[in-house]
Amino acid sequence: MNSNTLYNLLERVRSGQVDVEEALHQLRSFPAETLDGACVDHQRELRTGLPEVVFGESKSAEQIGAISAAMLEQHEPVLVTRVDSRKAALVREQIPQFVYHQQARILQHGSLTIEPDQVRGEIVVICAGTSDLGVAEEARITIETLGHPCRTIYDAGVAGLHRLLAHHEHLQKAAVIIVVAGMEGALPSVVGGLVRCPVIGVPTSVGYGAGVGGFAALLGMLNSCAPGLAVVNIDNGFGAACMAIKINALD
Repeated sequence: MNSNTLYNLLERVRSGQVDVEEALHQLRSFPAETLDGACVDHQRELRTGLPEVVFGESKSAEQIGAISAAMLEQHEPVLVTRVDSRKAALVREQIPQFVYHQQARILQHGSLTIEPDQVRGEIVVICAGTSDLGVAEEARITIETLGHPCRTIYDAGVAGLHRLLAHHEHLQKAAVIIVVAGMEGALPSVVGGLVRCPVIGVPTSVGYGAGVGGFAALLGMLNSCAPGLAVVNIDNGFGAACMAIKINALD
């Protein structure tokens, strides 16, 4: 439940369109709903500006289905991250209205609508190479599902820097930029040296042996000489999207 939903419910109670008993019925699972092995936080968006999102990697299809069903009853968007195709198929047998984004490994239903005057501008997601697309797409789908405008610039790594510079106009207009890169993780530093807006670096576990599963990219970004660059965890496109949304939101 977000502030608009709660406000509208209270307004309908005040106007007599909804009686107190019906309002209490609609709020029966607010602020949290206890399920078998889970407690769904229906107040999270109202409290933090970001809704409850399900991390699906370590959950069974049955657990994801039960949690998602409880969230769908609130008539809000539902996102389930890190779901492989086999598990996604099982969940969609229970909840066929889910859309599965295979590259991002996300199950998604619905999206928020945010007015242009409620955001600073456009979030730009850049990825260094095609191998980084899964993490970049996790960020993009999260951003768009939560109602923020998003532009993508893909396969624009430092091995061919002209590919990035060709988008100079969009970089200058961005409110916040997410840069996804593996290997040595140099691209966020390059972007950070070109723009005024905040830049969020996302190291990926893409690279050869000495890359050590993304730690080389992570350390490269953490040691960047470009000011205004923040870094999230390895492969955490979702976390980068949430940080970008908080920066971009005006309320």
